[in-house]
Amino acid sequence: MDKRSRWRTQEQELVARWNAAVARHRDVLAEIALAGGNATSEALVLKADRAQADIVALRRQVARLKVEFTSGKRY
Repeated sequence: MDKRSRWRTQEQELVARWNAAVARHRDVLAEIALAGGNATSEALVLKADRAQADIVALRRQVARLKVEFTSGKRY
């Protein structure tokens, strides 16, 4: 039972990180839209790139968990 509770905690943390990353990315895109396409600052672009990189990293982690689950290593 210890493994299952640890896995559940990992999954909940991953979901929380995913939601935070998506919210961060959405907020940056809203800032860029408010600033206008021509007046977009380099800082906003870097912020958007970092948020997108976080989402990509989290997608990879979700894919790893899916593989572990389907191969029978989890649960």
